[in-house]
Amino acid sequence: MPQIPQMPRTHPVHRRDVLQAGMIGALGLSAASVAGLRQQSANAGTTPARPRSVIYLFLTGGPSQHDTFDMKPEGPSDFKGEFSPIATNTPGIEICEHMPMLAERSHLWSLVRSLTHTRNGHDDATYLMLTGKSLLPPTFRANKPQTIDQPSIVSIAGAKCARRNNMPSSAVLPEKLYHSNSGIYPGQFAGLLGAQHEPYFIEATDKPHAYHSYSGAFPKYLFNLHKGQPADRDTWRFEVPALTLPEGVFDNRFQNRRQLLDIVDHQRLSLEQHASGGAYDRIRESAISLMADPKVRAAFDVRKADPKILERYGDNSFGWSLLMARRLVEAGVNMVQVNMGNLGSWDLHGNNFPLLKNFLFPPTDRAVSALLDDLNESGLLETTLVVMAGEFGRTPKITHIAPEIYKLPGRDHWGALQSVWFAGGGVQGGNVIGSSDRNGAYPTSSPQTPETFAATIYEALGIPREAVWHDVTGRPYHVYDAQPIEKLMG
Repeated sequence: MPQIPQMPRTHPVHRRDVLQAGMIGALGLSAASVAGLRQQSANAGTTPARPRSVIYLFLTGGPSQHDTFDMKPEGPSDFKGEFSPIATNTPGIEICEHMPMLAERSHLWSLVRSLTHTRNGHDDATYLMLTGKSLLPPTFRANKPQTIDQPSIVSIAGAKCARRNNMPSSAVLPEKLYHSNSGIYPGQFAGLLGAQHEPYFIEATDKPHAYHSYSGAFPKYLFNLHKGQPADRDTWRFEVPALTLPEGVFDNRFQNRRQLLDIVDHQRLSLEQHASGGAYDRIRESAISLMADPKVRAAFDVRKADPKILERYGDNSFGWSLLMARRLVEAGVNMVQVNMGNLGSWDLHGNNFPLLKNFLFPPTDRAVSALLDDLNESGLLETTLVVMAGEFGRTPKITHIAPEIYKLPGRDHWGALQSVWFAGGGVQGGNVIGSSDRNGAYPTSSPQTPETFAATIYEALGIPREAVWHDVTGRPYHVYDAQPIEKLMG
């Protein structure tokens, strides 16, 4: 296992008072946050630097490096699989034949073929890749998120990036990550950072998590994981979500999204009626009015987009999610994490090749390509880093470990190597960093870790190298645990 590159500790860390995290109104704005928004309005005549954003596409379950971005056509026959590589728009770079749209856009993206860590369990590896840590703390509990967990990358991004307007600083969609029907993954939440820094979880699906055999980009690409066949589950829906609160702010009375939206509408009308009399706190009034802003709602209403746009992204849950992420970034969210798949869509111990070819590659190739095009054409790609990764890679050797469950073979968990895809945010397109051995099992050059991965995201967001975050007791922690990935940015 390569040693983690360490950041130089040239700046002393001083304790400071924990900022009061009182949540104001339905958006959870503090007095300081709203005052900052007012100051931004007062400074509207200035020309500030263009804000920087990140969209993190997390392929839950762990995609195979061999069948995506690091193919080994000359490797052993029981390693290389059924797919062939195709040339991309960049000479010398080949990827899987079933991602032709991404291949055409290789001048916009780069690959890191050498990310490595030591964990092969879904819970463990998800924690590492969502928190940017290579080591699990002794307090780690699988399927049991705790307030003493390390904060997720998206939580730190939300805490350290200034809120731009009425939108949250960070968000996760279209659902939290569940491990089959056994529990919820740790590592997705704010943990030690405190509940006030939870990202906004946009629960846009009504999928019953207990149906752990069904996965994919519904409705068209929904499949039965075990049978490797289409799943006829037309009851699964992708709902336009009402704006919800960070985890744990209100009690169970306000869990229903529609009820919350009704409450916000009622509060907005009341505020409008009483504003002149000063009966309501002005800061609370600002927060409620921001939340009720029709422009904010429009960012979430992706199902009503122009049919041509939906066709470009793919009229399915992957496409809807990436379209929403693009709109949220444009609306002012600093970092959006998109969980692409549910209940381990990419966890293909069996039926690997037909499921990738028929159900996972088509919607992913289309949606990610549409996202790239949209960001590029709008000028946002220059300041928006898009990164795509899973919790780990897959074993070099193709196996058939459970023929009584899976009809066809697949690949097992493999933390030692995965390929990570980057675009935008200053990334030099048409580039490959790092390499793997002949079998696609271990890095042979430029090994990267979850720490360098996280540092690259923080750098893309413009977070200073000396930045710290504080837990709920005021104890300081460095944001950066390593240097960003070298030679990735142009």
